[in-house]
Amino acid sequence: MNFLKAIGSLALASVVASGVAGVVHASEDERYDHFEGSESPTIEAALANLVEYNQKLQEAMEGGLTPQEMADIHQMTYTLENALKRLDEELEATAASLEEVHLASETMQGEIVSEQGRAYLEKVQKIFFSQN
Repeated sequence: MNFLKAIGSLALASVVASGVAGVVHASEDERYDHFEGSESPTIEAALANLVEYNQKLQEAMEGGLTPQEMADIHQMTYTLENALKRLDEELEATAASLEEVHLASETMQGEIVSEQGRAYLEKVQKIFFSQN
């Protein structure tokens, strides 16, 4: 059983034990993929979500990891995963721009170096040096 499924099982057990839920008739996918989390459509949104939800995760982990905190953490991970996915996509695009700069600099293609260099620097600035 993987980690997210284990957390989902604990959360489900907590809800059932507290008498809040009735009988659950769902497939495994439906049971564990039921939260969408906050979206991260931009670098700025991804970074803001990371800052906010990392803080929430840290606070929840300091509470002793009760079943409710485990359920809360499970739900938080969806937003964190969305943010990391956006950053991963942005880093891939940034690396591609840098590779264009690298290749163009070898063949003295100044226009490509300037264009892709600006794109690279803009992305790096947003990802690593923006203030949240």
